[in-house]
Amino acid sequence: MKPDQEGRRRAGADPEGVIEAALKSAELSYERPRPGAFLVKLPGQHKLTTMTWLIVGDQALNIEAFFCRQPDENHAEFYRWLLLKNGSMYGVHFAVDSIGDVHLVGRLPLDSVTEAEIDRVLGCVLTYSDESFDRALELGFASSIRREWAWRVKRGESLANLEPFARVIDS
Repeated sequence: MKPDQEGRRRAGADPEGVIEAALKSAELSYERPRPGAFLVKLPGQHKLTTMTWLIVGDQALNIEAFFCRQPDENHAEFYRWLLLKNGSMYGVHFAVDSIGDVHLVGRLPLDSVTEAEIDRVLGCVLTYSDESFDRALELGFASSIRREWAWRVKRGESLANLEPFARVIDS
């Protein structure tokens, strides 16, 4: 398989080869637990790691990344906020599994799998996961954040990684 003029592999040729080339080009850590499956580690700042599955099917590439567990509280507002976000997203969207845990999921036709598209969709997964994480925690886990904050203050522990949630404590 020869790269096209932009250095991107042609769509539809060898999806697994294209995906592997894209992951190597982006210098992303990944595993191949079975043929057709890639487990990619996307490093973030708010959500430190988003583990993302890329699974080559017969006709489509399936994308799935765990976002967060089901919320402890404020369910209606939490899920409403996710649904509102879905309208402006590319390649993946928020979805809920049978127990209420939240994932980012998507599907691309195999004939659109190029290195550029893999890079784009993984960039979207990382952006949506990382940029949405703190707000999701504020909406669905405020009581837990307050309890953790109080416990750390009482024990003299660092609050550094809870600082983004200071406004939850003040409310």
